[in-house]
Amino acid sequence: MRLVFWLAIAFVIYAYFGYPLALALVGALRPRPVRRGEVAGAVSLIITAHNEEQRIRAKIANALAQTTGREPLEIIVASDCSTDRTDEIVRSFAGSGVCLVRTEERRGKEHAQRRAVEASQGSLLVFSDVGTMLPPDGVQQILKSFADPSVGCVSSVDRLIDRNGKVSGEGAYVRYEMLLRRLETAAGSVVGLSGSFFAARREVCRDWPVDVPSDFSTVLCSIRMGLRGISDSTTHGYYNDVGNNAREFERKVRTVVRGIAALAKNRQMLNPLQYGLFAWQLWSHKVCRWLVPFFLALAFASNAMLVGEPMYLALFVAQSAFYAMACLGIFLNRLERSRIVRIPAFVMLANASIVSAWYQYARGRRATSWTPSERVG
Repeated sequence: MRLVFWLAIAFVIYAYFGYPLALALVGALRPRPVRRGEVAGAVSLIITAHNEEQRIRAKIANALAQTTGREPLEIIVASDCSTDRTDEIVRSFAGSGVCLVRTEERRGKEHAQRRAVEASQGSLLVFSDVGTMLPPDGVQQILKSFADPSVGCVSSVDRLIDRNGKVSGEGAYVRYEMLLRRLETAAGSVVGLSGSFFAARREVCRDWPVDVPSDFSTVLCSIRMGLRGISDSTTHGYYNDVGNNAREFERKVRTVVRGIAALAKNRQMLNPLQYGLFAWQLWSHKVCRWLVPFFLALAFASNAMLVGEPMYLALFVAQSAFYAMACLGIFLNRLERSRIVRIPAFVMLANASIVSAWYQYARGRRATSWTPSERVG
């Protein structure tokens, strides 16, 4: 039981902390800086929407305000069979050069994006969700990394804003994910992009899968072509947090289910003999993270069997206190803003969503449908 306990603890520590430290070491020993500069070529901005009549007007205005420093930006709104006034509102901007591409059957975000890619003219494609606002030079900044011929796709940095529209301190999870992307960029390639705002070369998008999350498949396509995905620290996408534990839990379950299905379909990329460093990154960033809740349960159960020894009793009390604080953070809303309970609550919810995702995946669910998160108020 002692061996089981410490192996479980070691696995969790590696998944959360060992991997970033290893990335930092790789980046220090073999850095891969990104060359930035102005690039030529037409640019298309693709905005994916489903029933966004409340927010689409503001998003289009934000897109039209982009200062690209080049020929006019092609703006395409990909409507995933919207049934409200979204399409009507988009058509009202036709005089400003905004194009509507509509799917007549709701088949998911990636299907709508593929239709828009096929209709676009740009050699560089920028993708953004309706709920994400870009700074005036957002598109211009994200394109500069394509001056590096090794870059196939570029991710923005996620930034949370409060309900008054002011930039807020990112949650611990967002900060952690952005740190991982910075470290992965320095070491070679990111594993995933920010689905709310990213860009890619047209050739990377030619074989656009509709059953794999685009923020993941775009990186995989880049790697197959001998390119890489990077995170651009100068480019930000601003959005509000979901702000509701139930909706956030559902979103995470859906995200993990789709991620597991995508990795299963592309499992050959887990072969280090074929994909080297990137395969190790997939194992560490994706697979290990998705196995953490099971090792946490194993650590707790094995620790419970060792409480007869003082050291293990203290460790069991510490684990129990952590989960007790997590429950307080989840069920008592007035304590949500306290970091003491907020971080344990998030860790517990995140891992519970992973367990739920594995269960739903085992039952055959693949979560191909798409419901945009209510991120901008």
